[in-house]
Amino acid sequence: MLAQLYASLLFAAGITLPSIFLLLFGLFLRRSGQIDGAFCVQAARLMFNWALPALLFFAIVDSQTDVRGQWKLLAAGTVVTLILFVAAEIAARFWVKEKRDRGVFVQGIYRGNTAIIGLAFCANAYGAQGIAVGAVFAGSMTFLYNVLAVITLSRSLNEDKQHDIPALLWQIVKNPLIIAIVLALLCRAIGFRLPETLAQSGHYLAATALPLALICVGATFDMKSMLRWHDLSLWTSLLRVTVAPATALAVGLAFGLNDVPFGVLFLMSAAPVAAAAYVMVKAMGGNDVAAANVIGMTTFLSMISASLWVLLLHTIGLM
Repeated sequence: MLAQLYASLLFAAGITLPSIFLLLFGLFLRRSGQIDGAFCVQAARLMFNWALPALLFFAIVDSQTDVRGQWKLLAAGTVVTLILFVAAEIAARFWVKEKRDRGVFVQGIYRGNTAIIGLAFCANAYGAQGIAVGAVFAGSMTFLYNVLAVITLSRSLNEDKQHDIPALLWQIVKNPLIIAIVLALLCRAIGFRLPETLAQSGHYLAATALPLALICVGATFDMKSMLRWHDLSLWTSLLRVTVAPATALAVGLAFGLNDVPFGVLFLMSAAPVAAAAYVMVKAMGGNDVAAANVIGMTTFLSMISASLWVLLLHTIGLM
């Protein structure tokens, strides 16, 4: 029994500790003045436009995993997202008094950081196969997340903000992560391979994505903001790190998922709220302060909760 518990502890630590160390390293670099906010802004632009798309593209193109065989995982992920979205919409209507805060609450429940933290969890747990399967999942969910964000924010904000919806839909279409995944799937379908020299350069770029992203997330932690918890941010964060993984666990078992697909579904759902949630709220005139607090809190809390969830699931033999 003790040996099994020790093995489970090592497995959980192997998934979350690498991410935690890089987050803390980013916090140290920011506190010591070696990087600043301007660096994080520029690095985020580089990651979003180039490094993360390169990571997703080559993870799919180089993978031996049958992408078409992941339909059950994608269906399960869609069900998890829609359950969380609908439940959060209903709860927000009765529990969140300020109408303009309802979209913040709803996004905080269903929208996971699949492209950075979630993908890092999958990489630590399953290596290249985890990245390949996670890349397909992240791309599909990114599209769904953005569509649902437009719906919930337009419902919770004033009517005069709805003229921004066409522009936001265009942002969804030209999302670099979605474009990279579509191109990768096309390349696999037609058997196209990049020249070796160009592919090697792309791999170099892709290798910078997750470490740099985690460092920047750590560097942008605002401890003072996290200490100013208020009901909306606090309860949204606590629900995100408990209800979302529990829902993924139930749906994954109901769909009969196992091994890597089950782990990817669960780990992606155990990830914190995506930074894109703040961008969407800010663009549509919502409560951006609350959105930023939710992202900060869930990023911190998810490292603890994900470790405990993985420890539990590994102990009982589900991971």
